[in-house]
Amino acid sequence: MKIRNTLGLIVLAVVSLLALVFSAVSAQDADTGSLAFRANGEDFVRAGFVSKDGWAISFENVFVHLAEIRAYQTTPPYNPDNGELTRSSAMIGLPGTYTVDLAAGDENAETLFVGDVADAPAGFFNALAWTMTPAAEGDAAGYSLVIAGTATRDDATIDFTIRVAEEYNYTCGAFIGDERKGIVQAGETADVELTFHFDHIFGDAELPADDGLNTSAPGFDPFAALAEDGIVDVALVGLADVMPEADYQLLVDILPTLGHTGEGHCYES
Repeated sequence: MKIRNTLGLIVLAVVSLLALVFSAVSAQDADTGSLAFRANGEDFVRAGFVSKDGWAISFENVFVHLAEIRAYQTTPPYNPDNGELTRSSAMIGLPGTYTVDLAAGDENAETLFVGDVADAPAGFFNALAWTMTPAAEGDAAGYSLVIAGTATRDDATIDFTIRVAEEYNYTCGAFIGDERKGIVQAGETADVELTFHFDHIFGDAELPADDGLNTSAPGFDPFAALAEDGIVDVALVGLADVMPEADYQLLVDILPTLGHTGEGHCYES
């Protein structure tokens, strides 16, 4: 009889323990959802556009190499104008590095899936951070950014490749756009967006010449001046020796501003 009682107590204890475990897991699942990280070069990259100096630019590839991709829940909301993010109530991230071709697809294409976290805590991920860093291998090997395409103006056509090896660290506030992003609800999927504004480099013919975006953009003329037999193939590291100083400085100053979250700004360090 004692043996039966002992076995009964053991079984009861095991069942109770399993119930507690499953209860804890269920409670955890009830408080988590999925957060996807997506990248977007916008229609400027997918469909092409006309630069501030009249070059019709189409992009074959725009490779960015991404690392240390993280999303945060912050209270109060993070303001990138105040500098670095110093604290948050929750943080999740993607392991590893990713090379993404922002030129993939047309103007109707979805933004590009980078990766996701399946057990993100429910709440508002209102800050985002990532690093553009040189790739060790693959299409962007040795560079954090590779821009390749064709520019046409009048009778001139130039095939160009522009390579950047510098590292840029972005910390951004909440996504600003037509919809809110980053709100994870229990059992649901949300997304955040790493956005890149390449009109900052080339300017935009649809804006006035004295618009701030155009006055701070080098445009395509400084690159076109370097063409040999209709080809431009340059790396930022060597441009200081061949590009006019004022144009080179504009380029160096504007590259750190590429990263956004929609129209939301980022702090670059």
